[in-house]
Amino acid sequence: MKFIHNIFDRMEPSFTKGGKYEKYYAVFEMFDTFFRQPSSQTYSASHVRDGVDLKRIMITVWLCTFPAMFWGMYNVGFQALSAIQSMGITPEGWRTIITNMAGYDPNSIWASFVYGAMQFLPIYAVTFAVGILWEIIFAVVRGHEVNEGFFVTSVLFALSLPPDIPLWQVALGITFGVVVAKEVFGGTGKNFLNPALAGRAFLYFSYPAYMSGDAIWTAVDGFSGATPLGLAAIGVSPDQFVDAYGQTITWMDAFLGNMQGSIGEVSTLAILIGMVGLLWTRIASWRVIAGSVIGLVVTALLFNVFGSDENVMMSLPAHWHLVIGGFMFGAVFMATDPVSAAHTNIGRWCYGLLIGFMTVAVRVANPAFPEGIMLAILFANLFAPLFDYFVTQANIKRQNARRLSHVNQE
Repeated sequence: MKFIHNIFDRMEPSFTKGGKYEKYYAVFEMFDTFFRQPSSQTYSASHVRDGVDLKRIMITVWLCTFPAMFWGMYNVGFQALSAIQSMGITPEGWRTIITNMAGYDPNSIWASFVYGAMQFLPIYAVTFAVGILWEIIFAVVRGHEVNEGFFVTSVLFALSLPPDIPLWQVALGITFGVVVAKEVFGGTGKNFLNPALAGRAFLYFSYPAYMSGDAIWTAVDGFSGATPLGLAAIGVSPDQFVDAYGQTITWMDAFLGNMQGSIGEVSTLAILIGMVGLLWTRIASWRVIAGSVIGLVVTALLFNVFGSDENVMMSLPAHWHLVIGGFMFGAVFMATDPVSAAHTNIGRWCYGLLIGFMTVAVRVANPAFPEGIMLAILFANLFAPLFDYFVTQANIKRQNARRLSHVNQE
């Protein structure tokens, strides 16, 4: 560690004010604070008695995505190797090397995890490389530090994608999310839309064949299969959900994540494990998550009451809505974004309820795009400031009335 300290100490004068590379201090600071603690110290009495800063928050959220991330990699490999086995094909290129090393047996945990990791890691690498490049460019031009917020944006964006998405689409999506949804509005803390969701929404509408969930969700060329949400959208009832190999998909399969889908969204159990960490550290608001679940359940029950012979989605039970698609992933990791979510307690309840309602409404009323959580969160992002405004104004009116009452009593 002393060796690393010496390297940064020698380089620092060139990047600080008056140095040869002063303009690129943001790049130096990004690597400096990654490898060692910041050199700045507080000498006077501090008023904030909390050791949590933005960097620690982002690292904690990143760690909480690990259960969904690792299960997602395993499931991607399992689905792919199952497809390879059923089709009797030999993968081409690097896939041949990997599968020869790990074996073609999908029942091998190691084989499935290795194959899945080789699918996910390139997606994450492209997301991080392209996204951090834009972050550095804007930091250098504006003369501020590279924001740690992208640390979470990158992993959430990558986990929300299907495993077979072309890498050039990954680069386009994260570019839209970082540049248009965040940096254009001033960067971290000033964006009113979730950057990861905005990037996915861009891909969702630009390349629906890859993102809608209707097909092509397995990392094997020439093989495709619909997700349970895609099956429900075309009129298949839950008791008839089957995977691409003809095997029945039970509710427990959907809860555990034994099905096709986006990389990090398939396992509700893994997401709930991550949720415990977010709630225990108080990074995520339990009101937003609870409001989202209540909104979804109530709306689904209302649709169930009316029902429809023409639209099977109206009869889809609430407990199925919870485990298919990306609802839980969105409600836990994206709806709770402290920047784009509501900030007042009552506002958080309203914000969450709107997300749950909109998720089911989009799934039921928009068969062309069966997934609703992404659009629901982005829609709620727009209303979050309005919720906070009304709550704040109501509090001001109550305080003024209370003050006036005390004056009249005196």
